[in-house]
Amino acid sequence: MEAQEKQHLTGQQQSIAAISALTATGDLKNLKSELDSGLEAGLTVNEIKEILVQLYAYCGFPRSLNALNTFKTVADERKTKGITDKTGKEIVVENNVVDKYEQGRKVLEVLTKTPQSKPAPGFGEFSPRIDSFLKEHLFADVFASDVLTYQQRELATISALAAMPGLASQLESHIGIGMNTGITEQQIKTVFDIIENSINKEQAEKARDVLAKMKK
Repeated sequence: MEAQEKQHLTGQQQSIAAISALTATGDLKNLKSELDSGLEAGLTVNEIKEILVQLYAYCGFPRSLNALNTFKTVADERKTKGITDKTGKEIVVENNVVDKYEQGRKVLEVLTKTPQSKPAPGFGEFSPRIDSFLKEHLFADVFASDVLTYQQRELATISALAAMPGLASQLESHIGIGMNTGITEQQIKTVFDIIENSINKEQAEKARDVLAKMKK
């Protein structure tokens, strides 16, 4: 039974995927209803906040901020209706470590199960500044909060990347990382079904092509 359950996404996982895809594409109208559904599925207020904060690293501050403002509207409307949602774990704001780059590099090693050089080859050597932002902010500051598990974070990232055009290489990388956190191939296929239903079929097919090439 446990193995069978791992082949499917829970209601909360489906909400994470849909919320992330709609945030990444800026579809605030449908995002609003999906945020409401996510709370009904049992996601906490802080879990959703953390998803929307993390996504700024993948789809930019404007869409992250728009999504957070939309979520604030949803939360306020639910309070007005007398609905009490679970706040969830406290979100870590400060990350006081001596070497954030090293912290982020080690997190990335856990996620990829691959040694990470300093700087990262290619883009990191060409632009050490972006490599520092990647390690010190995303994989250190953002990932320092334990409101979300690594698996939840990767589920959000995979869905967001799959929803946006032109990101096949990044999607491939995060599918691999997601599988390292325990996300199954069938669950990833379900994410792409959500992309087809909430974004469009073309994007879903492109994402499916990425997964298919990884299996060859």
